[in-house]
Amino acid sequence: MPKLKTSRAAAKRFRKTAKGFKAYSAGRRHNLGHKSRKTKRHLRSGGSSLVHESDVGRVTQLLPNH
Repeated sequence: MPKLKTSRAAAKRFRKTAKGFKAYSAGRRHNLGHKSRKTKRHLRSGGSSLVHESDVGRVTQLLPNH
């Protein structure tokens, strides 16, 4: 049986937490200087950044070692 490989694209987008998987919000990586203060405030992580339970199986397949 070969080793299970982690999807590197998914590893950059999801993080394992105690409650499940947390997804990073789009638009927060770079070029933040020209975005308005309101836009950046709304992009901050809240409780809604957890992956929905119907998608957890898919993320678990992409991240088998997490």
